[in-house]
Amino acid sequence: MPGRLILVRHGQTTWSRAGRHTGRTDLDLEEAGRRQADLLGRRLAGHEFSTVLVSPLRRAEQTCALAGFGARSVVCEDLREWDYGAYEGRTTEEIRSERPGWSIWRDGVADGETLAEVATRAARLVAAVRSPSSAGDTLAFGHAHILRVVGMCWTGLDPAQGAHFVLEAASISVLGYERDTPAVIRWNDTAGEPVS
Repeated sequence: MPGRLILVRHGQTTWSRAGRHTGRTDLDLEEAGRRQADLLGRRLAGHEFSTVLVSPLRRAEQTCALAGFGARSVVCEDLREWDYGAYEGRTTEEIRSERPGWSIWRDGVADGETLAEVATRAARLVAAVRSPSSAGDTLAFGHAHILRVVGMCWTGLDPAQGAHFVLEAASISVLGYERDTPAVIRWNDTAGEPVS
């Protein structure tokens, strides 16, 4: 049976703290995010990962490096955050002032990626982790929305169900198997539990 997929959302940035949609804008971690990344390193220490993947965006790369995995990480374009197009940098409240009741999961974004496009990237990542040539657990550093879609693809749920699976900054989620059925083993864990 293939290994598990451990998802790590990057540490806090000024925009994530403010609830701004941060897709392709390449922000650094703020000091709180750097501390979170250090704690992530302690939680992940001692676990053997066969592969470490990281989004090409700085906030994920910095989290990966500060957690102690930068030297062995491989940049994975499929882990890039959703391209929010015209909604980049805007909060949900700001968008809803123009589009009442708006939900990214149902209504999408203007001039950016569709949910189907994001799901295609997520499914490609899941297929790579599950390939016969992949052995052991894979660690992936990414972003809230793309990682939520990855979780849906792992379990076979509709990608729009990601609306129900919140991911906070510097959280760890574990995707694995219950016998031979793909399953969520742990989700949005920020409590400091080590990965075992």
